[in-house]
Amino acid sequence: MTKPVYLNNKYLYGLMLHYRTQLLETREKELKPPKIPDEVGKAIFLICSNLIKKPNFSGYSSQYKEEMMSDAMVDCVSAVDNFNPDKSNNPFAYFTQIAANAFIRRIQKEKKQQYIKLKNYESTMVFGENFDYFDQSQHQFNEITSESIRDYENKYLIKKDKK
Repeated sequence: MTKPVYLNNKYLYGLMLHYRTQLLETREKELKPPKIPDEVGKAIFLICSNLIKKPNFSGYSSQYKEEMMSDAMVDCVSAVDNFNPDKSNNPFAYFTQIAANAFIRRIQKEKKQQYIKLKNYESTMVFGENFDYFDQSQHQFNEITSESIRDYENKYLIKKDKK
């Protein structure tokens, strides 16, 4: 039985301070930036993999979760250089927020793709040649797609009106 791995925020903060010092020195000397420490990468992975288990992200398929995780890890790694210890001493919260935002962006992208697919399906059902074969199951599916389309359009229009 393996022992659970926990993140120590103080240790992660120390790593980030050390990395930040190296980063600023290399920028001053106009050298290649230092490699992100492996421990920071492991911490990012742990943050993302534990965040995906939270109830608000747990109901998605494994493929969906993999895409969410990869988006989050890419965003976190690209934001390592932007962590500013003068503003915050909590890199755990910093990376968690970045990962959560990446998850939400992926969900929104997938909903948009689903909307496009359903809208396309709806148009083929209305204008298609297979209208003679329209049975009860297709009618029920069409009602579900229409409801999904309405939901997405209502949310999109509300966002558009706010802007």
